[in-house]
Amino acid sequence: MAKLTPKTPFDGLLPISHGSLTLSEARYDTITWVAPAKGKDAAVSKALEKQIGAAFPEPGKINGAAVWTGPRQAMVLGKTLKPITGAALSDQSSAWACCVLDGPQAKDVLARMLPIDLRDTAFAVGDTARTLLGHMNCVVIRRSADRFEVMVFRSMAASAAHEMQRTMVMVAAREAAQ
Repeated sequence: MAKLTPKTPFDGLLPISHGSLTLSEARYDTITWVAPAKGKDAAVSKALEKQIGAAFPEPGKINGAAVWTGPRQAMVLGKTLKPITGAALSDQSSAWACCVLDGPQAKDVLARMLPIDLRDTAFAVGDTARTLLGHMNCVVIRRSADRFEVMVFRSMAASAAHEMQRTMVMVAAREAAQ
């Protein structure tokens, strides 16, 4: 019988660094999609708060381990959930690849790849967006001024790492030339 070896989505691809930028893998044991049924938003939010210490996030925001991912949808990162009455839950742990772009030019890299406004006044620390990373669907989370987490479908991990590395090289070269 064949022996299978588990691998993370970015295994052998990350970490990479260029200039003051680093792209590394973020690992979550569990990723759970949560969607409240119509009229159950408050009850689901209360149940989430009881289980993970954070209520259902507001649109475009993160709240602890809960990340808004679309209208009436969130993902809970790294916390195992028990069933919640009035909500659909789906284990997405093996469906997503998560990476962290860290460094003073992280915003410059992502500004070349995302069709959203990343200025501090438009996309502050604690904000999240469901958008595109080049041609790939993604969720981007601003964890701090110079730290962004990017989630793509697992099947896009190699493409995301390649495209982000290409852009990191360009931004690092520009930084070195100044």
